[in-house]
Amino acid sequence: MSVLSERLAAPRRQRVVKNPIPWYTPRFWHGMRLSTWLSALVRNRFALSKLPTSFSITFFSLFNSLFAAADQMVYGSRVARVEIEQPPLFILGHWRSGTTFLHELLIRDPEHTFPTTYQCFVPHHFVLTERWITPWTEGLLPNRRPMDNMAAGWQRPQEDEFALGILGVPTPYLSMMFPKRGPVYPEYLDLQDLSDAERQRWRDELDNFFRRLTYRNPRRIIVKSPPHTARVRTLLEMYPHAKFVHLVRDPYDLFVSTVNLWKSLNEVQRMQGLGDQSWIEEYVLSTHERMYAAYEQDRNLLREDQLYELRYEDLVDNPHDRVRDLYAKLELGDFSRAEPAIVKHLAEVKNYRRNHYELPEQKRSAISERWAGYFERYGYEG
Repeated sequence: MSVLSERLAAPRRQRVVKNPIPWYTPRFWHGMRLSTWLSALVRNRFALSKLPTSFSITFFSLFNSLFAAADQMVYGSRVARVEIEQPPLFILGHWRSGTTFLHELLIRDPEHTFPTTYQCFVPHHFVLTERWITPWTEGLLPNRRPMDNMAAGWQRPQEDEFALGILGVPTPYLSMMFPKRGPVYPEYLDLQDLSDAERQRWRDELDNFFRRLTYRNPRRIIVKSPPHTARVRTLLEMYPHAKFVHLVRDPYDLFVSTVNLWKSLNEVQRMQGLGDQSWIEEYVLSTHERMYAAYEQDRNLLREDQLYELRYEDLVDNPHDRVRDLYAKLELGDFSRAEPAIVKHLAEVKNYRRNHYELPEQKRSAISERWAGYFERYGYEG
């Protein structure tokens, strides 16, 4: 273990937080088909301790398998013929860098659509079931996300990375299911070490998901998944005219907020005891390094009208003007069509205050050393 890793692995007192979500509240794994769920259990040697939740997932996975087959039978050929005419817009940036806030603003445009929580929850059958299942299951979901108190619900925007995991595509997000194992599938963050077959499967599953979204709503898809920050090259191969917005944030705040995020997600989504969570801090450091090594390598592939970069701090200070500038830079069309809805949303969240975190000097030193390139490139003081 390196000196820096030892600093970050040093034991400290941790506040134990009770799981705020009842056992019967849907986890993402409730959306899996039976084959995907059983594969995850076999891979983790059935190391379950959340038995009521696990039994309910097994029960619902049977219905997911049936609904997925029916969905494919009814809509499969139609979805296969769909053309994605409006290139997607990908919101890039590390976790907790403001991507959710920007996503909430950009989806106010009536010419935009987005993956909803329900669509990411059951990506294999939402075309068939969304209209009749969501109305009577909405009450099962919490009103707010436990990690940041933002609005939650079936129709709220969600990360397509969850959809990929539920479809059976390996993703680092699967570490939440069995957090005692620590990180999983790091190679799927940037896709660079995959075989040709593995990379092609990833591309096919994402493209099919986007086609299903387009079949339901043929407008520009606004996508927000932090792992896509490390996949610009692949996404550009798939959608040569795609647009990208990249956010950055004060690295010290980014580190602490992301550590808290993973702890919260592990608590809510786990199928076993938490175990030792000390791996999370090193995971946040190394994942950031891998993510930005890929991003800095690939960003030069983008044309001037394909990439807009901004700081989280500037977005929060003046979101209206930053989004207006974004529209102009990326040539997204007339900002006035989205402006009234954006202004209304900003009025609803006007009391939002961003957090600032204090860190021991040892950890500040570790972060500034490991993420030195990020500090320098984006103008933050180490």
